Order: sequence, then C-alpha cells, then structure tokens
Amino acid sequence: MEKENRVTIIAEAGVNYNGDIELAKKMVKVAKEAGADIVKFQSGKPKLDISVYAKKAEYQKVTTGADESQLEMAEKLMLPDEVYPELVACCEEEGIEFLSTPFDIPSVDLLVSVGQRRWKIPSGEITSLPLLIYIAKRKEPVILSTGMATMDEIATAINIFREYGTEDITVLQCNSDYPTPYEDANIRAMLTIRDAFGVKVGYSDHTNGIIVPVAATALGASVIEKHFTLDKNMPGPDQKASMDPDELKAFVKAVRDTEKALGTGIKVPGASELRNKDVVRKSIVASRPILKGELLTEENLTWKRPGDGISAMRWFEVLGTSAVKDFEYDEQIVLE
Repeated sequence: MEKENRVTIIAEAGVNYNGDIELAKKMVKVAKEAGADIVKFQSGKPKLDISVYAKKAEYQKVTTGADESQLEMAEKLMLPDEVYPELVACCEEEGIEFLSTPFDIPSVDLLVSVGQRRWKIPSGEITSLPLLIYIAKRKEPVILSTGMATMDEIATAINIFREYGTEDITVLQCNSDYPTPYEDANIRAMLTIRDAFGVKVGYSDHTNGIIVPVAATALGASVIEKHFTLDKNMPGPDQKASMDPDELKAFVKAVRDTEKALGTGIKVPGASELRNKDVVRKSIVASRPILKGELLTEENLTWKRPGDGISAMRWFEVLGTSAVKDFEYDEQIVLE
C-alpha cells in the first residue's frame, strides 16, 4: 500500500524495450534507481487489437515512418508470453512493482498468471466495454487514463467498474498526443474529475520536461505517470517523447521535492526557521543613554534586532514606565 498523501510514481516503459527482454530488464533497473514506485509495460496480442487496415497515428509516422502499418509496427514491440515470469522476477529482485497495461482479454489472463493485481486502463481502451467489464469483475485497484475522453465517457467507465464491484479507482487526466503541447495539458481537469466522480486522481504526462507533473503534484495528484527510455535515439514510436535515465531521476526528485514543499497545510513555524527568529525580529532598546528612574518614552526608546529581548509588540506596555537601571545606547530594555 502507498503511504498516505505520497504520490505513486509510475515509470512508463511502455513498448520502449522494442520486444527485447534484456532491454526490458535494464529499464526495470533504471526505474528503480530513479526512485519510481512502479515500472509499467504494455501487453497485447497485436492481431487481436489492431486491424490490418489501421493506420499509424501521425506522431508514429514521424517516429517510425509511414511504410509499415500500425499492426506491423506493434508486432515488433511486444514481449512474448513466455518471458513474463522472468520480467516479473526481475522487478521483485529490484524491489519495484511490476505493472503492465493489457489491451485485450488474453493479456489480462497472462498478467493474472504472473501475479498482477492492479490494472491500468490506457486511454484508447476507455471505450472497450468487454475489456472494462472483464477487469471490473476482478474487483482489484484500477488506474484509468482519460486521453481523448469526454466527461460522459469517463462517467460510463467509472460506472462500469463500480457496477461490478471495483471501488478502488484512480482516474488520470491525460492528453494523447506525443509530445503534448503545454496548452493542451489541462491539468485542472484532474480536479474537475475528482469533484465530479469522487475518485482519486492523477496525471499521465506526455509533455516535454517536468513542469506539468510538478504542477499536477502541487494540485493534488495521487499518481503521476511518465514515459522513459534507455536512449531517445533507439527505434520505436515513443522513444523521442520519453525521458532518458537522467531526466527520469530529475523527474522523480522534482515530484518528491514538491511533495515535501506542500507540507501539512497547518501554519506553524518551520523547524528550519526557528533558529533565525531572534536574529530577524526586534526588541525594545534605548535610542539614547537613559538614567535609572527616567520615564521611558517614544523619545528615548526604539526597536532593533535582535529579538531576544522585550518584543516590540509590548511597545505600549513599556511606554510610561520608569527605567529600572541605567541603559546605554542600543541596550535592550528590561522591566525588572
């Protein structure tokens, strides 16, 4: 279970391992070293998920060329079923949670067989009713991405999960363009979703840099997901829009630092600043030499640093009293 109020960081390997189990295992280690909580892959049977007539998205044409079909591209990217136990074992050895997004029912069964008990629904499957029902019946935690979705479509998906007994639902605001322009990130939609449906919310980020996930953290995201790669120059549709290992570390650190900075919301002096309190606050002092018994007035008093004497907030309490001793210029006033 996640610590209360701690953002769950998902390092999205996606298909950036290009169907190579050794690259996938390297990505597990990179995600763990960066401090992510979960490393996430994608699982699917391309011929069950993509028709021979499906065209590539425009960003896929840019990153992988237009000569092959979307199906041909996908068939090069997926891991074979038989290596999944090896990949899960690698995650267990590294101490990071394994998660994979299923794109079809046989892939759900495969992931169940290797022990997956949390489910990530990608944006493209939010309208795949049979898949949603199949996962919903498991009554296990669900993370739902909402790229391209309307509020009505989100409501329908959430209602399906609830109807079949799934109550632990986290909904991620998302934009399904790679990379997403900042003006389309719409982080505040996360709050709209939270308030409308009473669910935990987060952000699945496809923008460049770390500004958006940091802002989402500040707005209350419970989950942040972002793609990473071993090398942006590797072949594949998502490599160039992904973070390299150094950027992944910086991203995780930025989210964790933002969490620290958010604090409890209770206004009290911070432990780190208390040592400065006497240095920067002020005390009542003599503005000129004062003789014992002399009346203390605005003409012979002022207030100056440090603040370890009588606070200037007691100004009117001090005025009109008699000096209990001789005071030198700048000496702190005492009353007894």
